[in-house]
Amino acid sequence: MTTRSPHHAVTDAQPLIEVQGVTKRFGGVPSLSDVSLSILPGTVHSLVGENGAGKSTLGKLISGVLIPDEGVIRLDGHPVSLRTPREALSHGIVTIAQELAIVPGLSAAENVFLGVEPRWVWAVKRRELRQRYLELSERLHFNIAPDVVAGSLSIAGQQQVEIMRALARQARLVIMDEPTAALSGAEVEALHEIILSLANEGKSVLLISHFLSEVLELSDSITTLRDGRLVRTVTAAEATESSLIEGMLGRTLESAFPAKRSATSTGEVVLSIKDLVAPKVEGVSFELHAGEILGIAGLVGAGRSELARAIFQDVRRKGGEIRLGGQPLASRSPTVAIERGMVMIPESRKEMGLFVGRSLKENVSISALRSLSRFGWISARREREVVGESMTRVAVKAANTVMPASGLSGGNQQKLLFARTLLCSPKVLIADEPTRGVDVGSKRAIYDLLVEMAATGMGIVVISSELEEVIGLAHRVLVMKGGRIVKELEGEEMNQKTILEAAFAGTLMVEEHQ
Repeated sequence: MTTRSPHHAVTDAQPLIEVQGVTKRFGGVPSLSDVSLSILPGTVHSLVGENGAGKSTLGKLISGVLIPDEGVIRLDGHPVSLRTPREALSHGIVTIAQELAIVPGLSAAENVFLGVEPRWVWAVKRRELRQRYLELSERLHFNIAPDVVAGSLSIAGQQQVEIMRALARQARLVIMDEPTAALSGAEVEALHEIILSLANEGKSVLLISHFLSEVLELSDSITTLRDGRLVRTVTAAEATESSLIEGMLGRTLESAFPAKRSATSTGEVVLSIKDLVAPKVEGVSFELHAGEILGIAGLVGAGRSELARAIFQDVRRKGGEIRLGGQPLASRSPTVAIERGMVMIPESRKEMGLFVGRSLKENVSISALRSLSRFGWISARREREVVGESMTRVAVKAANTVMPASGLSGGNQQKLLFARTLLCSPKVLIADEPTRGVDVGSKRAIYDLLVEMAATGMGIVVISSELEEVIGLAHRVLVMKGGRIVKELEGEEMNQKTILEAAFAGTLMVEEHQ
């Protein structure tokens, strides 16, 4: 593990960045109100808060994407006007956003030095470009070949390319917005090492993250925002997960999960899977009962999401039987699955769930257009009514239903998918990573919603990489490995140790992962 000097060793240094009394409004509504903070050189400074608290807005103000309506930003003690990301870059401020910005058709080396390539008057100095890339990757202990096409890399590899690009531009402050949201466990650990090594080199890192354990592990200072206002800034030593949650929500989080309601394994079987074979799924069988929340756990690559898509008919199954409500689901179409009463919330809401450029109303009503239309014409009045009712039921916070889905926070975008599913009156819900990229307050709202849906008799399958989430919600847990179910757990057996033992099948020491 990379280490660095403790926070108190740099408290006498002049701040690299000072934000003083900054306010930013959108349409007259404040996203940030009178916020001030200081970022010291060679430190990791984290921003925490619920989605919509203003974290990303503050990062965009510092990086020149947005311009403050009030207040001042100082660099090395001097006021600066950062009106574009290029101006921020000229001062050594670089952002690595959650949505990565590589050029997929260029090589890794070309991406790293894009715009600052060593050149002759008319051409790039290819040999020098390659040499500089190799020197930089060696310094960071990265193992990405200079000529590999950047678009072929994993998300973690693309992040490494962006980090190298930041350092190739002599970055002094690297802003990272939810950098680990789409990474596996090993990739997260590697990125943590990189963040600490950047601080060791004297760089400053502004980390925006909803993973509180990550924030506490990496940070020197932590700033909490709530509703666009500064709650407090403390050192990591002064903070705990509980104190951060209390600051983010304005109240204590009495319990991470709602109380479990009883579910009986002798009730109606709403979904039956027998010997299902599909890509990365090898002969899976199980039953789901009405009112039951069934958790599916396993390591990355175990086949969890592939199983969900095979059940939902989103990928072609090679064999096996699916019974929905006691009747065979012979058709291999998600549309028929929906008509028969099965809905799915996919693991990536932006890539597989939402039409982010379309209105909230269109995103919700698309699941029920047949019932809302007559002779091919949609009843606008009826659409407004049912969409409004469904959004109210799942507590989507939005100014109106005609705004684009892209304008919502991550938590509200996720709840929008739940609003869509409810219009189908489903018997079975498959929720794949239902709280990915969602803040702690919205997580609890989604947990409450899942429990309420199960209480109506709906059968729910929850797939999650967070073991606490699976254990906290599920009545039973199925553990997958290599496309197969290797263990079924319930009651007191449902704990992290037994799940990890089954997932690793004794090949690793479980104690290291608790």
